[in-house]
Order: sequence, then C-alpha cells, then structure tokens
Amino acid sequence: MNFQPRRREELDLNLIPLIDVVFMLLIFFMVTTTFERETTLNIDLPVAGAEAKAPPRSLTLEIDRDGQYALNGERLTAEPDALRKALREARGEDKDAPPLLVLADGETAHQAVVAALDAAREAGLTHLSIATRERH
Repeated sequence: MNFQPRRREELDLNLIPLIDVVFMLLIFFMVTTTFERETTLNIDLPVAGAEAKAPPRSLTLEIDRDGQYALNGERLTAEPDALRKALREARGEDKDAPPLLVLADGETAHQAVVAALDAAREAGLTHLSIATRERH
C-alpha cells in the first residue's frame, strides 16, 4: 500500500477568456449606441435699434432662411397646419397665453414670417415680439 500523500495540482482561474468577452461586449455597445443629435437652425437676425429679449415662460419660434420652422428648438415641417397645431399644443389651455418670440433670419422670405404670424394669431397667441440684433 502506498500511503504517500499525492501532490495536489494548484487550481488556476484563467481570466483571459473573461477579458475577451468583456472587450467584445464593449465593442458591441460602442457600435450599437445611438447618439442624440440636436437639430438647430442657423439664423442670422436682422439689425435694429434695440435687441429683443425672450421673457420668461415664452415660446420661441425660429425661422431659417429656407422657411423651416422650429418651436422651442424642436424642428417642424414647413406646412402652416403643422405650425398651427404645434402652437396650439404649446399654448395649452391657459387663459393667459405665453408671449411668442419670433426669430426670423434676415434672408427669410417675407411669406414665411407672415404665415408664422398668422398661425400664431389663429392659435390664440396675441403677445409677440420679433427678435433682432442690436445695431453697433
């Protein structure tokens, strides 16, 4: 009979496959991540004697040189019906309608500004300002 103790093999935990899986997951999440891209309109305001400031709790309507609308930074389609609907929803059911600040590019067609003012009137917004840059 052989009563000598057997040498036990040391157990190793091999981390290389685990590290490979972590790197693969990292690559997967980097490739499948979507980034939110904010849409803004580039507007070059016309020059006037005084600069219009947005009062607190106001709605801001931006019109770029191509006649595209954005209400409070959210881009809208160029259709007047979509603008009317968005202005009505933004106004809400308040009896005291918030003021509207219109930021129209200096190169914007006059028709786009008139359509926006008409949509604001139909939405019940009676207090409005047209923003300009201050003359230096």
